[in-house]
Amino acid sequence: MRQNHPDSARIAEELGEDLGQSVGYKIRFQNKTDPDAYIKVVTDGILLAETQGDPWLNEYDTIIVDEAHERSLNIDFVLGILKQLVHKRRNLKLIITSATIDTEKFSKAFDDAPVIEVSGRLYPVETRYLYPDVDPEEKEDRTAVELAVLAVDQLVARHTRGDILIFMPTEQDIRETCETLGGRHFPRTVILPLFARLSAAEQRKVFAGIAARKIIVATNVAETSITIPGIKYVVDTGLARISQYVPRSRTTSLPVVPISRSSADQRKGRCGRVENGVCIRLYPEEDYLNRPLFTQPEILRSNLAEVILRMIALKLGEIADFPFIDRPAEKSIRDGFDLLVELGAIQRVNEKRKGAVRYQLTENGRTMARLPIDPRLSRMLIEAQKEGCLRQIVIIAAALSIQDVRERPLEKEALADQAHRQFVDPLSDFITILNIWQAVHDGASRPGTMNLLKKFCRKHFLSFRRIREWRDIHGQIMAVLKEQRFSPLKANGQAPPDLSAAGQADDGAFHPLYAAIHRSILSGFLSNIALKKEKVFFRAAKDREVMLFPGSGLFKNPGNWIVAAEMVETSRLFARKAAVVDVAWLEPLGGDLCRTSWSDPHWERSRGEVVAREQVTLFGLPIVQDRRVAFGRIDPLQASDIFIRSALVEGDVRQPLGFMDHNAALVEAVRSMEDRIRRRDILVDDEVLVAFYKERISGIFDIRTLKHQIRKQGNDRFLRLDREMLIRYAPDPEVLDQFPRQLDLGHRILDCDYAFEPGTEADGVTVTIPSEATGDVPRQQLDWLVPGMLTEKITALIKGLPKAYRVKLVPVADTVKTIIREMLRGRESLPTALSRFLFQRLNVDIPAAAWPVDDLPDHLKMRLAITDAKGRVVASGRDEYLLDRESGDPAIPSGLKTLKRQWERKGIMQWDFEDLPEVLTADDNRGTPWRLFPRLDTGGSEIRVRLFSDLKAADAAHVEGVAALLTRHFTEDLKFLKKNLKLPALLKRQAHYFGGMGAIEGQLFQCVTRELFSLNALTAADYNARLNELTALRVHQCGQDLRDAVIAVVEAHHEARCRIMDVEKKRILAPVAEQFLKTLKDELTRLVPDNFVLLYDRQRLSHLVRYLRALSIRVQRGTTDLEKDRARETMLAPFADHLNRMLQSMDSSTSAEKRAAVEVFFWMIEEYKVSVFAQEVGTDGPVSVKRLKKLIGEIERMI
Repeated sequence: MRQNHPDSARIAEELGEDLGQSVGYKIRFQNKTDPDAYIKVVTDGILLAETQGDPWLNEYDTIIVDEAHERSLNIDFVLGILKQLVHKRRNLKLIITSATIDTEKFSKAFDDAPVIEVSGRLYPVETRYLYPDVDPEEKEDRTAVELAVLAVDQLVARHTRGDILIFMPTEQDIRETCETLGGRHFPRTVILPLFARLSAAEQRKVFAGIAARKIIVATNVAETSITIPGIKYVVDTGLARISQYVPRSRTTSLPVVPISRSSADQRKGRCGRVENGVCIRLYPEEDYLNRPLFTQPEILRSNLAEVILRMIALKLGEIADFPFIDRPAEKSIRDGFDLLVELGAIQRVNEKRKGAVRYQLTENGRTMARLPIDPRLSRMLIEAQKEGCLRQIVIIAAALSIQDVRERPLEKEALADQAHRQFVDPLSDFITILNIWQAVHDGASRPGTMNLLKKFCRKHFLSFRRIREWRDIHGQIMAVLKEQRFSPLKANGQAPPDLSAAGQADDGAFHPLYAAIHRSILSGFLSNIALKKEKVFFRAAKDREVMLFPGSGLFKNPGNWIVAAEMVETSRLFARKAAVVDVAWLEPLGGDLCRTSWSDPHWERSRGEVVAREQVTLFGLPIVQDRRVAFGRIDPLQASDIFIRSALVEGDVRQPLGFMDHNAALVEAVRSMEDRIRRRDILVDDEVLVAFYKERISGIFDIRTLKHQIRKQGNDRFLRLDREMLIRYAPDPEVLDQFPRQLDLGHRILDCDYAFEPGTEADGVTVTIPSEATGDVPRQQLDWLVPGMLTEKITALIKGLPKAYRVKLVPVADTVKTIIREMLRGRESLPTALSRFLFQRLNVDIPAAAWPVDDLPDHLKMRLAITDAKGRVVASGRDEYLLDRESGDPAIPSGLKTLKRQWERKGIMQWDFEDLPEVLTADDNRGTPWRLFPRLDTGGSEIRVRLFSDLKAADAAHVEGVAALLTRHFTEDLKFLKKNLKLPALLKRQAHYFGGMGAIEGQLFQCVTRELFSLNALTAADYNARLNELTALRVHQCGQDLRDAVIAVVEAHHEARCRIMDVEKKRILAPVAEQFLKTLKDELTRLVPDNFVLLYDRQRLSHLVRYLRALSIRVQRGTTDLEKDRARETMLAPFADHLNRMLQSMDSSTSAEKRAAVEVFFWMIEEYKVSVFAQEVGTDGPVSVKRLKKLIGEIERMI
């Protein structure tokens, strides 16, 4: 029965005795029966619970099941058990009663049991469909509220008396209807709502007898659960919100759906009990007739977990064999089992029968079966005992067993929300529940303070009735737990500790008590976890999207992970009663429900083992991502393969073991040999090495285990390779000799490194050059690489020549053989040597500039690596300019200080020290060989001997140092020389073009001292020989000779310039003549620049005079016969063009040989000009076009 207390009281009244004598009642956690009573009114849940202690229900000889049409979960379960009992107990009498039962189905279910129909004692009820004044088409556009209000309007207008009961599907519809009807201001009328969550005070108003008419707006709670007296009119919307469990998504939805015909008849039966009644159905009669006859039983739309748990505990057999009136769907049964598996209540048992699946209770499951509460809640209690928070979880479990104790009365929602705000916890609605319990305990818990509790509840908008029910259930759960020996437990009503600080710390860590409470909650609601997507929207299990319920305390600032006690679908799927949780709690609780996958298995040197990235999901949600775990326990074979390849073959370990160093050295030696001869077919491939290790250490996947295996073997010899195991064949030693490890360059033995890595910067051969030796390395010899690469380089050079040259050298292979066999390696560049050899041997004239040196592959160009004093590479590349940039005199390392003390001296005034050797050789502390050059140096304010590491710098400084030392012997003579070098005053005008008399005289003095004193003498004998040669007379004579030569040039220059100026003064020149004079002026400046004294020696100065005289003659003759001069200029032009191209192509890489040849060509052109324009002046030896062309060819074959 539903109303146990009222029903039992009525039965006792009919028997003429007080309740508790022959008649009693029993509800959950409350037993009001006398041992001598013979009539007991119980709920279906109580009867179901009694079957655990008394499976045959021997306490009863007659059982009456009332309101069986409601087909609740417990009723169907009770009916199934009773069906089995009537066969086992022939004396058992079973009566099933209902106003709207499917008699045929029930009779058939109970072996064609007889059906007794009892006519009612009600008054006639008139049924009206779609109130006549409402157009059916217009109804489609109206809401149920609007239609109900219209029906009431017309009832009130036509009938002045009789209470009205309106059925609405939702609380919101009830509020809207009440508000609309209240606006009508009906006379002597009270409008009252009625729904399950309504406060007890407001519910009592519905049943109170008053003089005014009552209009009651109710949910389907008024169908059967309660009877409202005095109802004359029923307005039925034909809709109800009915719970529907969806196994696939594990959500309970509360959709608004059309009711069944039986429910419509139940609503109709609410009127006509005291007088004739009227039932107005706001839908067509055709719609009514097309609806199902009965409401779908709850067992077909509910979570079956609790039923299955009890069935297994009671050993009632398989659910498939249980005699339900309506058998649940397979998916619902599967979901029930799945939930119990999730809760750890059952486990699969191996069945011998093929395809059979059987489950048995786990230890937790047996405990859960003994607790008469929802399995989720019982699982929470078990976990709470382990976590040490049982008192808090009992409070929460009791609260989850009833409706929310908070009330929001109509027109007082804002006040209620404000009153409830003090309880709200921003992280957890479950802590909010505990806060309410704490507040009630603190505010109204003293004995005999029931009125105080009522006042407290009214003040804080809490339901007094549900608070009492909460307390009552809490006490009963505590009693059951005590009986089941749960501990620790406190007395009933004991308050939990203060939870004001049991939230999240500033560092993000949760308070231990908060963590314990919510881990316990998670154990029962694990599938109700959700991961935030954005704002208040979450991704829940099975890829559902859920929204945090707006009434939750978390709504303003939800965490990334939450757990909810309810997933309810109304307008959308909402997560109710939620809390923020730590994702780290989920994996231990999930256990076997977690699904683990691994990706990216790889060797990790720092850990010394093979690891993988582990991903763990729970119900499809990622709870662990990219966790590094040892891969060996997951896949030993693959882990061992990775270990061998990465750690042993590739050598990627922090501290290589002895055998690894041995094997790596062998492999490197073979690879080095391959690099030298530029082949990759000698070293065996990695698979051979992998197979070698697999044969010996298969199954090992970390360094620690490998070391253990080596200790077990006694040594690591079994893991050491032999050279023969690594090579496919042995190269010819003569071939290897063509790729030497050292080269002799500039009297230096330099190391060579080889790399066969096409496309990389190091490909080819690299010569390592100490920075102090860069000046010693002849660039031309770098072109020749090493003998083994010369054939390939020459072949590439020939194939890259322009076709006009290339066709003369075919077949290329034969030509290359001839070159390699006959051409000697000299000190000149390779292109120059090739041009000279081919011209001499094959009579093929190829300019050196034509060789495609820049287009060669990188490996055919010598790579330079310049190192500092510590052996570190400071510059590298294939550009010969590195020798210039990195040359100099780097600091000599401290390891050579002894040598420095031996040779270096300061304050030298004369050559009174021992002879200087050309070079000193020594090794520094690192064993690096050094070549040092002791030389004089004038750095600073004194002359000294110091050690140089660069030969060019040493020689340049030494020449200046010797000169400075010699001049000390001729101080007075040099003073006299300066006076005698003064030019005649008549040359003042002419000297103007060269910076004046003083500039020329200063250059004269520099030239004399350079000519007399410049000497690279390393011995005292050489020095003294020069000193003895020098006399005051010779110094004076040298000065006079040079002075006379300079005066002759200045005068010749003046004469030529005057000739040009005289022609310009006539101002009758044509443009062609002006260009002619401009060319001659440019040539005059080029021949005699303002520093000509320093540029030319005495012999060249004498030649300058001839060139200037020839220029003067050309000016005179050209102005009289310009056409003839132009004709002669044409003869000269090709050679001038050649010269310009040569000068433009020269850079720092141009060989000294070519530079000298170009200078000879320059002066030969000047001699050719003399022979063309002023033959009478005479040339310095024979000169001709043929000689000029021959020299051009020779120069072009140089580089």
